[in-house]
Formats: sequence, structure tokens, C-alpha cells
Amino acid sequence: MPSEFAAPMTATLVSKPWPAPALPLPEQPWRFGREVRLEHRQGAQATLQWVLKRNCSITPGQLCAVYAGLCVVSLGIALLFTWVGAPFVLAFTGLELLLLGLAFLVHARHAGDREILTLTNGVLSVEQHIGVRLERAEFSADWLVVEPAAGQGSLVELSGQGQRLRVGRFLRSEHRAAFARELRHGVRRSRPAASANFSETELKSR
Repeated sequence: MPSEFAAPMTATLVSKPWPAPALPLPEQPWRFGREVRLEHRQGAQATLQWVLKRNCSITPGQLCAVYAGLCVVSLGIALLFTWVGAPFVLAFTGLELLLLGLAFLVHARHAGDREILTLTNGVLSVEQHIGVRLERAEFSADWLVVEPAAGQGSLVELSGQGQRLRVGRFLRSEHRAAFARELRHGVRRSRPAASANFSETELKSR
């Protein structure tokens, strides 16, 4: 005679195998960069782009809001001490807020620092935004050499046609070698022998 617990136990069994897993997504070869289509004079063209930015946990706008809050609280306390007969507290508070404001200003000035590397039609264009300075350089993929500037973990040096430029300052040192390998791979693909442009079919397949 079947046990009274038999039905609940059998109800939990799977009656058929699990469905086959979905096909794997196409492999993405770019860890630091991405494939985009940018508008040029000749029309939209397939482009490889790397955007290396400073890692900032707070935006300049948020920083200004925090600083304003500190000013309100600190000046309120200083005025209270001034009212009870300690005017020097207000002077020291003003000096402290001035120095803190200068430090925040320096931070905000470099919060948007970044390096943009754009590879199109066998030409690598590099833009370095450091503070208010903007430096640009272009390298032909046919002559470009990508190598470490010094040793393991150092900046990545780009050289070719009499130009030298170091990039990767916003990457952690242990990631720079992988970035250099990826950049070399992109440069090889962009050379005329390998195909100057990425085909639209290839872009859609990724």
C-alpha cells in the first residue's frame, strides 16, 4: 500500500531534462575599447576607440554641493562662537574653508582627465585631456610601435614617424600590459593588408 507521503515527494521530480543551454554570445575581443561608428567627411566609418578616464567616485557638481554644506555648517558654528565672544574662531574657519576650497578646485579641475585613442582607416589619433590642456597626436598604423615605456607595469609608449607619446596613466599598472596587447591587435587589424575598415557585417555580428 503506498505511503500517504508518496504523492508530495514525486511531485517535486523533474519529468524531463533541462532545456539545452542557449548558444554562447559572440566573443568580445575588446576589454578596454569598443567598436563604434563615427561620422567623418567620407561618411560613417567603423572605428575602434579606447577612452581611458580617471577613476572619480564623486562628480564636480556633487563636490560643490558637499563644499557648500560644509561652509554652511562651519560658518554657522563660527558665528555662534563669535556671538559668545570668540571672534578668532571665525577667522580660522574662513582660512580653513579657503584652503579646503582650493583643494576641491584642484580635484575638480582634473576630475575629467582622460585619454581618447581612436583608430580609423589605419590612423591612430590620440587626445590627452589633462586639466585645461589638450594634446593631440596621430600615428600611422603601418609605422606604429606599441611597447612598455620602461618595464612591467609602466606606461605604454607609442612611437612612429619621429613621434613618441605615453598613454595608460589612468589604468592600473597590472592592466597596462593587457591594454598594450589589445591596442597592438587593433592596430594589426587596421593595417591595409588585414583590411583598412571593419566590415559592417562583422560589426553586426558582435
